Amino acid sequence: MTLVGVISDTHGRLDEKAYTALADCDHIIHAGDICGIGILRELETLAPVTAVLGNNDFDEYGPDVGRFAKPVIDDVRFLVAHFPRDVKISQFGHPALAVNEPIPTVCIHGHTHLPRLDYGRAARPASYVVNPGSASYPRGGNSRSIAKIVIENSQVESIVIQSLSGATIMRVG
Repeated sequence: MTLVGVISDTHGRLDEKAYTALADCDHIIHAGDICGIGILRELETLAPVTAVLGNNDFDEYGPDVGRFAKPVIDDVRFLVAHFPRDVKISQFGHPALAVNEPIPTVCIHGHTHLPRLDYGRAARPASYVVNPGSASYPRGGNSRSIAKIVIENSQVESIVIQSLSGATIMRVG
Protein backbone atom coordinates (compact mmCIF):
# COMPACT_ATOMS: atom_id res chain seq x y z
CA MET A 1 0.00 0.00 0.00
CA THR A 2 1.18 3.53 -0.83
CA LEU A 3 -0.26 6.64 0.77
CA VAL A 4 -0.08 9.88 -1.23
CA GLY A 5 -0.72 13.14 0.62
CA VAL A 6 -2.05 16.13 -1.30
CA ILE A 7 -1.75 19.72 -0.10
CA SER A 8 -2.32 23.05 -1.79
CA ASP A 9 -2.42 26.77 -1.23
CA THR A 10 -0.17 26.92 1.80
CA HIS A 11 0.73 30.53 0.96
CA GLY A 12 3.97 30.41 2.94
CA ARG A 13 2.39 28.81 5.99
CA LEU A 14 2.73 25.12 6.80
CA ASP A 15 0.51 24.58 9.82
CA GLU A 16 1.82 22.04 12.32
CA LYS A 17 -1.46 20.12 11.95
CA ALA A 18 -0.93 19.84 8.18
CA TYR A 19 2.63 18.63 8.73
CA THR A 20 1.41 16.04 11.24
CA ALA A 21 -1.47 14.93 8.97
CA LEU A 22 1.01 14.22 6.16
CA ALA A 23 3.57 12.45 8.37
CA ASP A 24 2.36 8.96 7.40
CA CYS A 25 2.52 9.60 3.64
CA ASP A 26 4.89 7.85 1.24
CA HIS A 27 4.72 10.69 -1.31
CA ILE A 28 3.39 14.26 -1.09
CA ILE A 29 1.95 16.37 -3.91
CA HIS A 30 1.73 20.16 -3.51
CA ALA A 31 -0.70 21.73 -6.01
CA GLY A 32 0.77 25.23 -5.96
CA ASP A 33 0.76 28.58 -4.18
CA ILE A 34 3.58 27.23 -2.06
CA CYS A 35 4.98 30.72 -1.42
CA GLY A 36 8.25 29.69 0.18
CA ILE A 37 11.01 27.19 -0.47
CA GLY A 38 10.95 26.34 3.25
CA ILE A 39 7.52 24.72 2.81
CA LEU A 40 8.89 22.19 0.31
CA ARG A 41 11.96 21.54 2.46
CA GLU A 42 9.77 20.81 5.47
CA LEU A 43 7.54 18.46 3.48
CA GLU A 44 10.61 16.69 2.07
CA THR A 45 11.54 15.68 5.63
CA LEU A 46 8.41 13.50 5.53
CA ALA A 47 8.44 12.01 2.01
CA PRO A 48 9.41 12.76 -1.60
CA VAL A 49 7.51 15.81 -2.86
CA THR A 50 6.11 16.65 -6.29
CA ALA A 51 5.05 20.30 -6.62
CA VAL A 52 3.77 22.74 -9.22
CA LEU A 53 3.82 26.51 -9.44
CA GLY A 54 0.76 28.51 -8.43
CA ASN A 55 -0.15 32.05 -9.42
CA ASN A 56 1.65 33.35 -6.31
CA ASP A 57 4.83 31.32 -6.88
CA PHE A 58 7.96 32.24 -8.76
CA ASP A 59 10.70 30.18 -10.34
CA GLU A 60 12.54 29.90 -7.02
CA TYR A 61 12.05 26.18 -6.52
CA GLY A 62 14.29 24.93 -9.30
CA PRO A 63 13.68 23.18 -12.60
CA ASP A 64 11.64 20.33 -11.12
CA VAL A 65 8.77 22.65 -10.15
CA GLY A 66 6.87 23.99 -13.15
CA ARG A 67 3.34 24.58 -14.37
CA PHE A 68 2.56 20.87 -14.68
CA ALA A 69 3.77 17.66 -13.04
CA LYS A 70 3.06 14.12 -14.18
CA PRO A 71 4.24 11.76 -11.45
CA VAL A 72 3.61 8.05 -11.72
CA ILE A 73 3.31 6.60 -8.24
CA ASP A 74 3.01 2.82 -7.93
CA ASP A 75 1.86 2.65 -11.57
CA VAL A 76 -0.90 5.25 -11.04
CA ARG A 77 -0.59 8.25 -13.37
CA PHE A 78 -1.22 11.76 -12.03
CA LEU A 79 -1.57 15.15 -13.71
CA VAL A 80 -0.96 18.05 -11.32
CA ALA A 81 -1.48 21.77 -11.99
CA HIS A 82 -2.54 24.72 -9.90
CA PHE A 83 -5.50 25.97 -11.92
CA PRO A 84 -8.65 23.84 -12.40
CA ARG A 85 -8.65 24.61 -16.14
CA ASP A 86 -5.12 23.20 -16.39
CA VAL A 87 -6.23 19.67 -15.50
CA LYS A 88 -9.07 19.54 -18.00
CA ILE A 89 -8.30 17.10 -20.78
CA SER A 90 -10.24 17.66 -23.99
CA GLN A 91 -10.83 15.46 -27.00
CA PHE A 92 -7.89 17.30 -28.56
CA GLY A 93 -5.54 16.34 -25.73
CA HIS A 94 -3.71 18.44 -23.18
CA PRO A 95 -0.60 20.64 -23.41
CA ALA A 96 1.22 18.56 -20.79
CA LEU A 97 0.43 15.21 -22.40
CA ALA A 98 2.23 13.89 -25.45
CA VAL A 99 0.21 12.42 -28.32
CA ASN A 100 -0.86 8.88 -27.37
CA GLU A 101 0.31 9.34 -23.77
CA PRO A 102 -2.07 7.52 -21.41
CA ILE A 103 -4.75 9.57 -19.70
CA PRO A 104 -3.89 10.14 -16.03
CA THR A 105 -5.97 8.34 -13.45
CA VAL A 106 -5.93 11.27 -11.01
CA CYS A 107 -5.93 14.98 -11.88
CA ILE A 108 -5.04 17.29 -8.99
CA HIS A 109 -5.40 21.06 -8.77
CA GLY A 110 -5.55 23.83 -6.20
CA HIS A 111 -6.25 27.57 -6.57
CA THR A 112 -9.91 27.74 -5.50
CA HIS A 113 -9.23 26.93 -1.82
CA LEU A 114 -12.37 24.76 -2.01
CA PRO A 115 -12.24 20.97 -1.53
CA ARG A 116 -13.30 18.99 -4.61
CA LEU A 117 -13.55 15.29 -5.30
CA ASP A 118 -15.02 14.29 -8.65
CA TYR A 119 -15.16 10.74 -10.00
CA GLY A 120 -17.02 8.83 -12.66
CA ARG A 121 -18.62 10.98 -15.36
CA ALA A 122 -17.73 14.21 -13.53
CA ALA A 123 -14.01 13.42 -13.78
CA ARG A 124 -13.81 12.08 -17.35
CA PRO A 125 -11.59 11.28 -19.09
CA ALA A 126 -9.59 10.87 -15.86
CA SER A 127 -10.98 8.68 -13.09
CA TYR A 128 -10.68 11.33 -10.36
CA VAL A 129 -10.29 15.11 -10.05
CA VAL A 130 -9.09 16.25 -6.64
CA ASN A 131 -8.61 19.63 -4.99
CA PRO A 132 -7.52 19.19 -1.36
CA GLY A 133 -8.78 22.66 -0.45
CA SER A 134 -6.41 25.04 1.29
CA ALA A 135 -4.14 24.01 4.13
CA SER A 136 -3.91 27.61 5.35
CA TYR A 137 -6.64 29.93 4.02
CA PRO A 138 -9.87 28.03 3.24
CA ARG A 139 -12.85 29.68 1.57
CA GLY A 140 -16.58 29.13 1.55
CA GLY A 141 -16.83 28.24 5.23
CA ASN A 142 -14.62 25.18 4.79
CA SER A 143 -11.96 23.99 7.21
CA ARG A 144 -8.26 23.94 6.42
CA SER A 145 -7.75 20.62 4.68
CA ILE A 146 -5.57 18.11 2.83
CA ALA A 147 -6.29 14.95 0.84
CA LYS A 148 -4.95 11.42 1.07
CA ILE A 149 -4.96 8.87 -1.72
CA VAL A 150 -4.48 5.17 -1.00
CA ILE A 151 -2.92 3.15 -3.81
CA GLU A 152 -2.88 -0.62 -3.61
CA ASN A 153 -1.95 -3.12 -6.32
CA SER A 154 -1.42 -0.27 -8.82
CA GLN A 155 -4.97 1.06 -8.31
CA VAL A 156 -6.56 3.91 -6.39
CA GLU A 157 -8.36 2.27 -3.48
CA SER A 158 -9.66 5.41 -1.79
CA ILE A 159 -9.40 9.18 -1.69
CA VAL A 160 -10.25 11.19 1.40
CA ILE A 161 -10.30 14.95 1.82
CA GLN A 162 -9.98 15.67 5.51
CA SER A 163 -9.89 18.73 7.71
CA LEU A 164 -6.71 19.33 9.66
CA SER A 165 -8.63 18.22 12.74
CA GLY A 166 -8.99 14.81 11.05
CA ALA A 167 -12.69 14.97 10.18
CA THR A 168 -13.64 13.57 6.76
CA ILE A 169 -14.96 16.20 4.38
CA MET A 170 -15.31 14.03 1.26
CA ARG A 171 -14.50 10.41 0.51
CA VAL A 172 -14.60 7.90 -2.32
CA GLY A 173 -13.67 4.23 -2.02
